[in-house]
Amino acid sequence: MFNGLIREIAKVKSFDGKFLSLEAKFRPSLGDSIAINGACLSVVSTQNDGFSVELSSESSKSLAIENYIDKVHIEPAMKIGDRIDGHLLQGHIDAVGEIIIIKKLPSGTDFVIKLPKNIMHLVANKGSIAVDGVSLTINEVFEDSIRLTIIPISFRDTLFGEFKVGRRVNIETDLLARYVERILGIKNSHNKKLSWQEADFYASLY
Repeated sequence: MFNGLIREIAKVKSFDGKFLSLEAKFRPSLGDSIAINGACLSVVSTQNDGFSVELSSESSKSLAIENYIDKVHIEPAMKIGDRIDGHLLQGHIDAVGEIIIIKKLPSGTDFVIKLPKNIMHLVANKGSIAVDGVSLTINEVFEDSIRLTIIPISFRDTLFGEFKVGRRVNIETDLLARYVERILGIKNSHNKKLSWQEADFYASLY
């Protein structure tokens, strides 16, 4: 699990489509889970100046891997008892979005990101979302896109200041929204309504 707060911006040393080698101050152990631009990947080797992770064929197809060429966000997995300042993330990317508008504000910068239609029902006004591993709040939901506002401190501590219109970004929707969709989808497929007792039970899980 992760919480969407970037630990470090690492430098890409090499990427051959399968193995991604990074220069970083953080020192993981073999097998550790690290979120790279939001995607949970496993450490397969360590070096004096960084570490390497391996991408599966599935990951290569579902991530914006064209961004593994210069710098990337990294976040190590949480430990039990850690403070959660963002929101709970699994590092499982739901889709790839595209930045279509960047608008500077008196304080902060608006980003409008176009999302695939098959995940639009999982986003909500003032809900949580992760963009390239950064935990953010959705300010507005449109028909096929969302608007986010990046505050100055996030600009400083992430790569958002370097993002341009047209960039593709990894998107992870809210964890609870996915489970609610699954629960309600099963009920609807059997033409059954969710009882209040069942609703109370599912609510108790979260």
